[in-house]
This record gives sequence, structure tokens and C-alpha cells, in this order.
Amino acid sequence: MFNWIRLQVLHFMRVPHDPEPPYGAPGSIRIFRAGRNYYKLRLFRWCVGQCGALAGILVSLMFLSWFKHDIEESRLAREQSVAAATPIPEKPAGPKKKNKQLTRNDLRALAARTPEWVVIFVEILELSGIVLFLAQIPVTFVAVRLEFEMHWYIVTDRSLRIRTGLFKLTESTMSFANLQQVEVKQGPLQRLLGLADVHVQSAGGGGEHASPGHAHESLHSGIFHCVDNAIEIRDLILERLRQFRQTGLGDPDDRHDHAFAGVVPPPFDRSAANPDTLAAAREVLAEARALRASLS
Repeated sequence: MFNWIRLQVLHFMRVPHDPEPPYGAPGSIRIFRAGRNYYKLRLFRWCVGQCGALAGILVSLMFLSWFKHDIEESRLAREQSVAAATPIPEKPAGPKKKNKQLTRNDLRALAARTPEWVVIFVEILELSGIVLFLAQIPVTFVAVRLEFEMHWYIVTDRSLRIRTGLFKLTESTMSFANLQQVEVKQGPLQRLLGLADVHVQSAGGGGEHASPGHAHESLHSGIFHCVDNAIEIRDLILERLRQFRQTGLGDPDDRHDHAFAGVVPPPFDRSAANPDTLAAAREVLAEARALRASLS
């Protein structure tokens, strides 16, 4: 049942397949996930939310029951007064200090003036709320579980990739060529649960101070959120960053430049050039010099 709902939610949310590893040697791939206690924390918050919604439904049902009882009493009293051809005696409100009795009398007065179709409409709303509450329990439970499973942290010997989120999917890739800082942060609740965040910072992101809830919006930072092996991840990244810099490897996009770094281009042979081409080149050179002179 869980797997079926899981597949349906993933299909409905258009969540792509598991992320591909970033650029690097196949044997160097390491995959990390969020800590198990992070899932327990999310599940606890979900249970608190469900209990709050259930308490609200029970209170509304209790209020509706009292209201219906007062309407029934008012209807019976009205029928008895019509049969006896006497007006309905008004109950004294009592001293003002009895706020509870005063509220009850106000409720009875309101019930006496309320049409029956209003009560039926409220009952339909209550029934719909109960049905929706019961229907959302498995869906939201699966969403909590999937949000936990969607935390992917992949590290190779040359780069790392972070994918998080279910409703708002975020995937970022950072190369070790631009990586500058790796630090571990841990809040009080995370310390209690044995969790921590690993923050990685690339070049150009030193002036950015993103809040924990919006850290993924930064183009120069990434977070391994709520992992239970933060020290291991930090040491792994630092070690591979050290090896990366010692080997002198550049960014994956620059690998073609390294392949031809030692190749010396042949000298330019002016005799083999076309005279028209040389004339056009001289014109462009003259215009460029005139433009530079005018700007200076």
C-alpha cells in the first residue's frame, strides 16, 4: 500500500528519477542521506499537526452537538407554548458575574432563531471535514516519508551534487575547482538528536549569509542538511579537495585546455595568406586603434 501511494505521489509531483552522480571517477562515488532522527523529527511534527486537527474537529463536533440540543429544546418549548396558547417564559439571565451561564443563555437564544437548514449545512461541512481529514492522513504521511528520502548528497573525487525537496525540488552541483570552505553547524535540537549540517562554500559566496531555511537559494553554497555523519562528510570533502589541488586538476569543462596545454602553435606564414584577407585585417586593426585613441 505504501509503495503504491509513493509511486502515485512521485508521478503526480513529476519528481525525476534518482540523481546521476556528478563528474568524477566511478570508483570515488559516495552517497549520503539525511539522518534517521531527522525523519523521526519530521514524523513527530506531523503527528502533532494531526492531533491538533483532530482536536479541532472534536471541539467543533461538541459545539455542534450542544447547538443541536439547544435547537431541539427551543423547538419543543415553542410547540408546547403553541399548544397551551401561552408565550414562552424567558429564563432570567442571572447575575452578570456568572459569565458561563450568560454564554449558555446566549447560545440558547441564538439556537432559537437559527433555521433548521443552517444546522443541516453545518453538519454537511463537518462530515466533509472528517472525510478530508481521514483521506489526507496516508497522503501526508507518505509526503513526510518522501521528503526524507529525497535528500541526496553525492560526492566524487572532483565535485559534489545536492538534491533536496519534494514539492520544491532543488539540485545543485559544485566543482572542487571552486570550493573554498567546508564547515559543520549544529543547533541545540540537532545536537540532542545527533544531527548536524555540513555547509560548503564556493568562490564568490563569502559575502552571502543565507538563513537555514533559504540556504539552497544561494548559487555559491550548499548544505548537507541534518546528516548524522557530518564529521565524516567534512573530512571526506577536505581530503578529496586536498588531493584535487595536489594533482592540479581543473574544472571538468577545462579538460580540453589541459590536453593541449603543451602544444605550441606553428608560426604564422604571411606568404600563404590571402592579400584581401590581410587588407581587411589591417583595416580592422586601424579602426580598433582609432577607437582606443578616442576613448583614451
